[in-house]
Amino acid sequence: MDGHTLNDAEIRQLAIRLDRPVVLVGMMGVGKSTVGRKLATLLDLPFVDADDEIAEAAQLTIPEIFERFGEPYFRDGERRVIARLLEGGPSVIATGGGAFAQDDTRAMILERGLAVWLDSDVPTLIDRTSRKDNRPLLKGGEPRKILAELKAKRDPLYALAPVHVISGRGPHGDTVTLILGALAGCL
Repeated sequence: MDGHTLNDAEIRQLAIRLDRPVVLVGMMGVGKSTVGRKLATLLDLPFVDADDEIAEAAQLTIPEIFERFGEPYFRDGERRVIARLLEGGPSVIATGGGAFAQDDTRAMILERGLAVWLDSDVPTLIDRTSRKDNRPLLKGGEPRKILAELKAKRDPLYALAPVHVISGRGPHGDTVTLILGALAGCL
């Protein structure tokens, strides 16, 4: 499917062949939520942002959860929410950047979903994460260094996803097109 943009009929057929959730994984700032919404719309599937679901369940923002209870507490809640979302049938799920780095969560996603690794370079991640002040892991440090270290640590884990798509500096629609082609090639 390299270089081939799927037409509407091909996208509908792809959506019919999906028998489980498409789970977007990758670093914070790579565009999982934005791309996920667009992808879900094209596939006519529900979209769910796992971080939004976690915040709703806790009645706290993600930064508040980290601040009050710490990262281990957050990761446990994240695992439980993602487990519930994976039971919901075909959909598009955007996960938090650290979800796929957790062994139990990653195993669940690989077993019950179709993981798509959205990858990007550190300068792009810095540009995108600097637009929001809701990234607990970037608080109190140098974002470039933190992102580079997290990326080096997590990339080998993200690479376990069966689908790998580069999310460049171009429009998110370009990334969606690449995902559709990659999904069509693996289903």
